[in-house]
Amino acid sequence: MKVFIVGSGGREHAIAASVAKSRKVDQIYCAPGNGGIAEIAECVSIGAMEFEKLADFAEEKEIDLTIIGMDDPLVGGIVDVFEERGLRVFGPRKNAAIIEGSKSFSKDLMKKYGIPTCHYETFHSPEEALLYLETASFPIVLKADGLALGKGVLICNTPEEAEEGIATLMLDKQFGDAGDTVVIEDFMTGREVSVLCYCDGTHIKPMTSAQDHKRAKDGDRGLNTGGMGTFSPSPFYTPEIQKFCETKIYQPTMDAMKAEGRDFVGILFVGLMLTPEGPKVLEYNARFGDPEAQVVLPRMKNDIIDVMEACIDGKLNQVDLQFEDNAAVCVVLASDGYPEKYEKGKRITGLEKFKDKEGYYVFHAGTKATDEGIVTNGGRVLGVTAKGADLKEARANAYQAVQWVSFENKYMRNDIGKAIDEA
Repeated sequence: MKVFIVGSGGREHAIAASVAKSRKVDQIYCAPGNGGIAEIAECVSIGAMEFEKLADFAEEKEIDLTIIGMDDPLVGGIVDVFEERGLRVFGPRKNAAIIEGSKSFSKDLMKKYGIPTCHYETFHSPEEALLYLETASFPIVLKADGLALGKGVLICNTPEEAEEGIATLMLDKQFGDAGDTVVIEDFMTGREVSVLCYCDGTHIKPMTSAQDHKRAKDGDRGLNTGGMGTFSPSPFYTPEIQKFCETKIYQPTMDAMKAEGRDFVGILFVGLMLTPEGPKVLEYNARFGDPEAQVVLPRMKNDIIDVMEACIDGKLNQVDLQFEDNAAVCVVLASDGYPEKYEKGKRITGLEKFKDKEGYYVFHAGTKATDEGIVTNGGRVLGVTAKGADLKEARANAYQAVQWVSFENKYMRNDIGKAIDEA
């Protein structure tokens, strides 16, 4: 069969690598793709938001399955466009992808259906938000309502920081229209865990757990990023916690979306905080996490095409989802200066060292193929992933593998998975 992947990052490279292992797949296309994806798929220069052109391509090439990797096209309604053309596509429709597209929608959904989360208030004007801050307890969390590349969350320790945050989101419009509405939440403490789930509109099957590192610098300091590294599984996500989440969070979320007439088909990402009072939802996303996909998918035993087709056909309950009994760690190699200002076009060397090395992967995020070779083309450049018998071995392997790759202005965190030592 022919598979078409929409996206250009490390997540899409991880998806493409899993698709390439499927016994069912003969040809992979990706739009727009990147330098690494181009090694296993034919990349097409169509933008992820050019829905009609993407659908035209799928019709022209007689694509059997299109996989939407990115949040923007999902929230924008690409699945609806494909389905209207009779094209088979994996991902939630627009009315379901709102669970990621609007923080206020998802928080209201949790409140209405009793899904555990923290206290919050929603504001549509900076004046209302600033008035609320006068009586708020700190620290506090400000969230842009819409999509902001994973960076629209501000943790404010003082009233002054919060006032500055409101100005950044609602007045300066750092994230555009995403900051027209702001959700202000109580600050939760505990371990963060990410759980990606396959969904068919009725049934939901969680994958193995992961933990992301969002801050740019060691020790969880610096600005929020799209993710600087991750590990899987989380030693803090115990069988007891998993059972609680399955009965109180995952299935209730599916049931809530169905009750709202928004059947969710695709990948539901559940960001959890393991608080002293029990697990609570931090956020939902409507697609694979990035870089969580880079540690979860390499550990999945199932044929990814089988699972995705079961989701589309409403038969996910017939799938026995299985993962390897091991661990994986991903360290993101970024351009120094990310997530603010950074340079592109730096030549990358050492990528060939990953070829035919069992248990080692280099997923391209911000790269471009040129006549001179692969060059940097974004803030997050590569995700270096390694597996191991356990988390400590996987972490040691990953930090060994990052030394194989070189480019000017290479930057990384040196403490990805350090929490493993505390488990």
